[in-house]
Amino acid sequence: MNEVAADGIRLAPVTGKARIDVLDMLRGIAILGIFFMNIPFMGAQLQKVFIAPQTIGWSPADSASWMTVQVLLEGTQRGLLELLFGAGMMVLTRAAMSPDGPVAVADLYFRRNLWLLFFGLVDVFVLLWAGDILHIYALAAFFLFPFRKLAAKWLLVLGLGFALFSAAQGGIKFAERADLMSRAETVMAKQAGGAKLSKDETKTLTDWQKAVDNRAGRNDEFKEIKEQEDKGHAGGFVPYVLYNIGSWLFFVVQSLPINIAEAFCTMLIGIALWKWQVIQGGRSGRFYLILMLACYAFALPLRYVAGLEQQSMVPAPRTMWITLEFARVATAVGHVALVNWAVKSGLGRAIFAPFKAAGRTAFSLYFMQQFIGLWILFAPWGPGLWGKLSWTGLYGVVLVVLALQLVVANLWVKAFAMGPLEWLWRSLSYVKRQPFRRPVAG
Repeated sequence: MNEVAADGIRLAPVTGKARIDVLDMLRGIAILGIFFMNIPFMGAQLQKVFIAPQTIGWSPADSASWMTVQVLLEGTQRGLLELLFGAGMMVLTRAAMSPDGPVAVADLYFRRNLWLLFFGLVDVFVLLWAGDILHIYALAAFFLFPFRKLAAKWLLVLGLGFALFSAAQGGIKFAERADLMSRAETVMAKQAGGAKLSKDETKTLTDWQKAVDNRAGRNDEFKEIKEQEDKGHAGGFVPYVLYNIGSWLFFVVQSLPINIAEAFCTMLIGIALWKWQVIQGGRSGRFYLILMLACYAFALPLRYVAGLEQQSMVPAPRTMWITLEFARVATAVGHVALVNWAVKSGLGRAIFAPFKAAGRTAFSLYFMQQFIGLWILFAPWGPGLWGKLSWTGLYGVVLVVLALQLVVANLWVKAFAMGPLEWLWRSLSYVKRQPFRRPVAG
């Protein structure tokens, strides 16, 4: 069936020259880069990833590569996708910006995101990826549509709401931890002098020891996680399935409202950037250079300090509790500015041109990463790599996989209009079989 609105506007996917190349480049960079963040949770013990990254491997190359990913990539590829999701909504709903815009646009928008939710659940329960972002984006997108006509400045204010909330919570946690640490040091000095401790002072030492144990992963929660993890990777299909789905239930479901709020707020910023002509390349090269330098100057030092704080095994207060979300968003916007600035030149366009194909097949590439990681490389029946690779080994695997995906994507788009899962998603969303192969010239 064809989607035609009452006013005669025909709804159709954005194709050919109507596509914005820089958005495809950014999407390709984001979907490939996200594998750097995902692979530790596929190929290493979670306790080491969360608690002590040094124990995965800490040669000079390991520590340098880990810190590079933490500063430049961690959370920002997710952030890029969230910004692009907001901008993508503006592309999809461009016919519904007037008060009498066609209802069919809203119908298509919500149907598209219902299918995205379905694909996200397939990623969780079939491909067994507990870290799936698709279902989170779909749920966030259900709240996004009414904000499409809000002024950009208010979208930015609302979009920064989650960062402000996170900073406030982090500030409270920072103050509480600093107070506990100070009191514990005083009590331990008193205890060392042979003085008798009061009931409150004894409780202070108990609370501090609990914080020390939690930081070292010596609590019941992490013991249970390690037990389930070892059982899931010991061999056998059923334990592996139960472990991975259990990880999603444990880590993701209980934090789903927070994850949705983060994605929603970043999507609002993406809409603001679209309205300001920032994300799609509508500003000058000078503008993008200044924006990039400003974002990086603000965010990268904060993220470097956060990386140092994560290496410490002392449960001291961390500035990253306050700065993390602001720095994540600023770095993602800095990446947007970098790519837009670069493609203003012929050399920059040539460097980033291969990522257009990855952006046009991003949905398929994302699922391919899960299949390669969870069903081949780190599966119990795989080559036995789980828990064996250092950071350089894990990131080396990423580079090989991403190089393969770039080649596959660029070869694929020579013959096909879109990736196979993109084709399926569009066909389901438009309730009509979409063109798959590229038209033959002439």
